Amino acid sequence: MNYIIDGHNLVSYIPGLSLSMPDDEQRLIELLILFCQESPHKVEIYFDRAPVGRAGTISLGRVRAHFVSEKSTADNAIRVRLRSMGRSAKSWAVVSSDRSVQAAAREAHAGILGAGEFANLMQTRLLQPGRLSSTPQPDEPLSEAEVRQWEAIFKQERKPK
Repeated sequence: MNYIIDGHNLVSYIPGLSLSMPDDEQRLIELLILFCQESPHKVEIYFDRAPVGRAGTISLGRVRAHFVSEKSTADNAIRVRLRSMGRSAKSWAVVSSDRSVQAAAREAHAGILGAGEFANLMQTRLLQPGRLSSTPQPDEPLSEAEVRQWEAIFKQERKPK
């Protein structure tokens, strides 16, 4: 199954993560990379309120993280993505507890999983014996462009506000 995830909606359901954490998005992405390892799952995750200059998309193996500019919302970006998928939306499940996002998923004939339900699924998969190693690796190595994108993000996070 492939998943389109309302990122900030899911953060609240993941033990050890909180929207008040400065690196909540990065931590969730790392968990999703682990979730996708050794499986056919693909994930597109959407975060809104990206600071100026930080909006864009980063691909990390089977995980694509979309950082939506302050001019829009993750909910709207998910709606647009579902419409652009046409009939192929049927092979995706939208992860959100937001009713308007779920309505968009129904309209596109995509599956729907509540954020809590997906968090339980993810936790079950990650806690399987032998599943987590001390040095998790993404499914595919990062390209030079992806490394530069992440470096730029980390450098911006370190700048004093």
